[in-house]
Amino acid sequence: MNYTLDFGPVVTGLPDLLKGCAGTLVLAVSGMVIALVIGVVGVVLRESPLRPLRWAVIAFVELIRNTPFLVQIYFVFFALPLIGIRLAPTPTAIIALGLNGGAYAIEIIRGGVQSIHKGQVEAGFALGLHKRDVFRFIVLRPALRAVYPSLTGQFVMLTLTTSIASAIAAYELTSVAKLIENESFRSFEVYGTITVLYFLMSWLMMRAFGLVSRRYFSYPVK
Repeated sequence: MNYTLDFGPVVTGLPDLLKGCAGTLVLAVSGMVIALVIGVVGVVLRESPLRPLRWAVIAFVELIRNTPFLVQIYFVFFALPLIGIRLAPTPTAIIALGLNGGAYAIEIIRGGVQSIHKGQVEAGFALGLHKRDVFRFIVLRPALRAVYPSLTGQFVMLTLTTSIASAIAAYELTSVAKLIENESFRSFEVYGTITVLYFLMSWLMMRAFGLVSRRYFSYPVK
């Protein structure tokens, strides 16, 4: 079987693919913001003295972590209209990404908070530090240092997961690629190109996160 490569449709559709990359980043950033909010609130509820609240958070985390994201996004897409909420595919995808990322963020943030020994906080108060300074220098920064690699890794994973949002026609890179492929029938060229684009986005994000980590979360070296 002879197959001739033809990247003409890809070159013609490159502006649309780049817009799709922007759409992917919008989904990922919006979803991660929701995930962080869910993560912080979830950690507070997870440590609550009220057992039903703790059980609810545990059940949410286990449900999300043990079901495929494709099932989750379909559930949100078809469940919201049943309660009278009708959203476009892109906002629906953002909500589903936020719920998915939130389950992982809860465990990541909880691990960071638990890594701060109570003795460190007590030592800060013993030294006469204000409560604000204890939180800022003894709790917050070490906790952020502990969870930062995991949170950034989760953000990259969430960025790649946005490709599944094409299943409900949300605007992102894979959905744009599907349109170009349907018009040109150049599957290898189109999906090979977006593979490179996803790799470049992930690599650039990890490089940027690495620079932030070295600037703000590295240990001082004499």
